[in-house]
Amino acid sequence: MAKLPTEGTQARRFGKTRTAQSTALLEDYVELIADLLVGEGEARPTDIARRLGVSHATAIKTISRLKRAGLATARPYRGVFLTEKGQGLAERVRVRHRLVVDLLRALGVPTEAAEADAEGIEHYVSETTLKAFAQFLKSR
Repeated sequence: MAKLPTEGTQARRFGKTRTAQSTALLEDYVELIADLLVGEGEARPTDIARRLGVSHATAIKTISRLKRAGLATARPYRGVFLTEKGQGLAERVRVRHRLVVDLLRALGVPTEAAEADAEGIEHYVSETTLKAFAQFLKSR
């Protein structure tokens, strides 16, 4: 059995995971909103709810969180729009997602599985690890 890390080290690791969990939801929303705006021209709460597999009420509640965080705005009968801050986050999330997918594909993971797995991995991987992924892919 491996030796346990120190309490402080282990607490930091678990804390990082809890932080990632709390931001993952917002990241998924801004990424989807950006994709809907580009692909469909609008991001309606109903479409967001359907694509994320949540209730309309849940989508509205999370969109309210995005607005409070300064990531999105909403206009009556016009849908949801990203602020500059929200657009920046969406772009960072998209780049991270593509990098994780590309790494998984390089390891031989089928595309559909790589896309699905990246949805979870992308929120928990550190910048240090992402840089290592990029360097690995670049060196191939």
